Amino acid sequence: MFLSQLLLPDGGRAVALRDGDAAHLVPGVDSTRALALAAIAAGRGLADEAAHRGQGAAVDLAAALAEGRVLPPVDHPDPAHLHLTGTGLTHLGSAATRDAMHGAPDAGELTDSMKMFRMGLEGGKPRPGEVGVQPEWFYKGNGHAVAAPGAALASPDFALDAGEEPEIAGLYLIGPDGTPFRLGFALGNEFSDHVTERGNYLWLAHSKLRPASFGPEMLLGDLPQHVEGTSRILRDGAVLWERPFLSGEANMSHSIANLEHHHFKYPLFRQPGDMHVHFFGTATLSFADGIRCRPGDVFQVEAPALGLPLQNPLAAGADLPARIEVL
Repeated sequence: MFLSQLLLPDGGRAVALRDGDAAHLVPGVDSTRALALAAIAAGRGLADEAAHRGQGAAVDLAAALAEGRVLPPVDHPDPAHLHLTGTGLTHLGSAATRDAMHGAPDAGELTDSMKMFRMGLEGGKPRPGEVGVQPEWFYKGNGHAVAAPGAALASPDFALDAGEEPEIAGLYLIGPDGTPFRLGFALGNEFSDHVTERGNYLWLAHSKLRPASFGPEMLLGDLPQHVEGTSRILRDGAVLWERPFLSGEANMSHSIANLEHHHFKYPLFRQPGDMHVHFFGTATLSFADGIRCRPGDVFQVEAPALGLPLQNPLAAGADLPARIEVL
């Protein structure tokens, strides 16, 4: 089953539940966050809470998506309380992609990326009750950096590159007592600046401060062990680049539980009421194949296990502020 958020033709908000090909509105709520808070209060799962409310009107999600009325599957009324974060070097093959970006090391010398990747291979999937090795972690921004499905991903004028990263994201709500609740999983485009990152890996933090998109739907329940998807770039209506990508724990060097532990171990990320969107990484980048994207290109990420495809055009962002004022 899948949940999504959308705008109704009259401008109101709604939550939709899709099971198979049929989708209907969930009565009594206008956000997945409100639905999740109600589920926590009632001691029910998210799918059970939606079922408890019965079925509202039928909805055509494909039409809503084409009309630009589909919102990200989770959001927060105060965007500053939605956190965008992620982990890297988590997928089999991701270290090879990273090494290709940063150039070959001297003979016999391992890059820092390869060292961290090997740490994940050796200790990223601990046994139940144990804590595994911590992954590479980064901050992308807050809810102000989220682009809705179909909306443009704006690359700032100082960026050196604008490239897609097809990923799966975990979506979370922090409960009233500070407990993180995983709501589900969504397709994501963890949009980044790979030229800046390649210049010096210590610039990774800068390269990740870009917008991101996720959705259009949120998968309820567990993530399949093996997820197959396709990432492509369209230019002038034709396919410029296309590659399959793999995700799910069968294709990862870390378990989802280990990645979650090392994010939510920080009290900063367990503030009641906050939302979190945490990207789990990828091993597939057009940049590694020498593709340089430009405004007008369209990113498409699809994986049937995660619901409807995610599509976003690339746009040029605003200029830098003229000056900094001193008070």
